[in-house]
Amino acid sequence: MSRIYVDKINQVLKNKPLPEIIKFIYDEFDSKVALASSLGAEDQVLTDVIVKNAKELKIFTLDTGRLNPETLDTLDKTELKYSKRITVFYPKSELVEDFVNTHGINSFYESVAKRKACCYARKIEPLQRALKPLDAWITGLRREQSVTREEMQLAEWDEANNLIKFNPLIDWSEQDVWDYIKKENVPYNKLHDLGYPSIGCAPCTRAIKDGEDIRAGRWWWENPEHKECGLHKR
Repeated sequence: MSRIYVDKINQVLKNKPLPEIIKFIYDEFDSKVALASSLGAEDQVLTDVIVKNAKELKIFTLDTGRLNPETLDTLDKTELKYSKRITVFYPKSELVEDFVNTHGINSFYESVAKRKACCYARKIEPLQRALKPLDAWITGLRREQSVTREEMQLAEWDEANNLIKFNPLIDWSEQDVWDYIKKENVPYNKLHDLGYPSIGCAPCTRAIKDGEDIRAGRWWWENPEHKECGLHKR
């Protein structure tokens, strides 16, 4: 795979509807591609489209050990609705134990470095294991979500993981996402109804106030340019 190939894919998929994008990705990569689902609204849209257009396309999620109960309920409801198993990757116990015993259970509030170390143990390392057998992965990233995502493209070369990364919803608005969920009766995390537009680990996520940026509830004690865990490093 190469960046030239990625550029060609972007040309082929330009202005194509979401079902056609998903079908193209599955036809191109078959068992070597998977959706990385956080079980948030965007990934629930992608799950619905995958089941309806490429049901054999794999889906996985990361259970960090500190997810909200509502997030785990969403996983259960999604598997039941679509009769599709979502593979769950867990952190290696020794990495989490080492972080907690060295720094403390909630030390991620103390500095960006400690927060990223926690994210590595609970999210990055499990993601690396999930991606290892793949040639491509799919995410629910949207350009308007964050200043760190404004330059992302539908298809990108993922230098950090050495594979192609697809962002099929990159140009979707938040309204587009919720219009689809309502129209297609897609199961979603009930924390969204309580003011959580973006949902991660429970200690690192809060509801936002009226007028706040949609990512304001993620790592709210940090500056906006730091608000990535490393899963989508560019």
